[in-house]
Amino acid sequence: MNNFTNGLPKRLYRGAQVQLLDQVVIDELGISGFDLMQKAGTAAFNTLLEQWPQTKRLLVFTGAGNNGGDGYILAGLAKEFGMTVDIIQVAERAKLVGDAKLALERAEQKQVSITSFADFRQQNSVDHFNTVIVDGLLGTGLDREVTGDYQLAIAWMNDADYPVLAIDLPSGLNADTGNAMGIAVKADASVTFIGMKQGLLTGQGWDFAGTIIFNSLDLPNELYSRDSSPAPSARRIDINYTSEFLTPRIPSSHKGNHGHVAIVGGDYGYGGAVLMAAEAAQRCGAGLVSVITRSVHRGALLGRRPEVMVFGTEDEGEAIDKILARANVIVIGPGLGQSEWSRTLLQTALSKQVSAGIPLVVDADGLNLLSERSESGAPIKRSNWILTPHPGEAARLLDSSIEEVQADRFAAVTELNNKWGGCCLLKGSGSLICVSDEELFLCTEGNAGMATGGMGDVLSGVIAGLVAQGLTLAQSLCCGVCIHGEAADLAKEADGQRGMLATDLFLYIRQLINPAI
Repeated sequence: MNNFTNGLPKRLYRGAQVQLLDQVVIDELGISGFDLMQKAGTAAFNTLLEQWPQTKRLLVFTGAGNNGGDGYILAGLAKEFGMTVDIIQVAERAKLVGDAKLALERAEQKQVSITSFADFRQQNSVDHFNTVIVDGLLGTGLDREVTGDYQLAIAWMNDADYPVLAIDLPSGLNADTGNAMGIAVKADASVTFIGMKQGLLTGQGWDFAGTIIFNSLDLPNELYSRDSSPAPSARRIDINYTSEFLTPRIPSSHKGNHGHVAIVGGDYGYGGAVLMAAEAAQRCGAGLVSVITRSVHRGALLGRRPEVMVFGTEDEGEAIDKILARANVIVIGPGLGQSEWSRTLLQTALSKQVSAGIPLVVDADGLNLLSERSESGAPIKRSNWILTPHPGEAARLLDSSIEEVQADRFAAVTELNNKWGGCCLLKGSGSLICVSDEELFLCTEGNAGMATGGMGDVLSGVIAGLVAQGLTLAQSLCCGVCIHGEAADLAKEADGQRGMLATDLFLYIRQLINPAI
């Protein structure tokens, strides 16, 4: 886990919802808009001093809205502090109104240097030591691509060799989706206020936000529970979420108390996928794990992990149905392929799900084959399964494109749930989980070292191991994603991102599944 994410709020909001919270503060808590702006500007300045205590010079880029107003307040404070401060005014002065205009006048009273962006571009660039850029251009209301002087100013900031502090969120980043609107500021740190913007934590949000600092501006916690305040759009979860569910085992328990996982897949050449899923289920505490795969893989699987029961489809085909009937949960998809053999196994698992009520965890080619079936008829919608697609698989399940899925990941995972039922995961930076129309979760565990083959197989095994031990599907999915991501973060701390293997996570998975140790 990144240290800063541990302190971020659990409540997540869309940009318009944060604007509503601002209005509740003004209308019901009796704090004026300008006082709120002064609080934000002061908090941003304090963050700057914490992040870069040696700062001597500031370049503060300001727009016409409240973010610009925050920037003017910060600039005045920095001038009083003894820093050299230059405000680069991208919005014309005439466009400033209300609180932002008052903040500008406050900066002028303190004799802060103010230069138009047009004039600034004509100046010869002079390097200064201990310079920081402050981004106060655009806020949460951005709903179209950045153009004109704003685009040019963002490009200048990104090209400059100075650290950047973004006020509230990096200019150009969509507060709801986490996507750059054509271009966005690449900040080293972002200080955000009042409500945690969901877009900072998923999609491209991490690419642009840098270290994220949340500041409540000392507003009372009851703000968020008022009748007039919006309900959060999603809930942030991390490894701490799992502590409620990972209770100690009773001393007299035996393997039969901890569930039986059946892993189905591993076509020719893909035996490693089912092996990784099986070992992950074991490391997560499942009492028994069976693998149903091509017979040719039996020797390799047993040689690596003799605790797994391996059944070959070519020589034990008639026993497959009985093996599945004994399972508490079936994982279908790791290394499954898309052959007729694969389709037969998927149909067998789907039938067993209906006849015996056994929940499924569907991953990889299991998802691709589901989307194939959907193309030829109505999609199958079931309540007792977990679907775990990455954006490409999600696009196929939604008859969409990867670009459309990533354009609004929150909408995409909700649509997955509406169309297919059960509990749905959308993998990626800031993985999203939808367990119903009104329940969305965002996991802040994990890192880019996970961009390697086999990670999804391990995740499916972890989730299934939790289902087998009695957690609900929603609990298993949320806990599994957090454990998987945190295990990768621990692996990163130990040896770095590059070169991380999916099997490197097993040691840490076992530690995390036993939090009392």
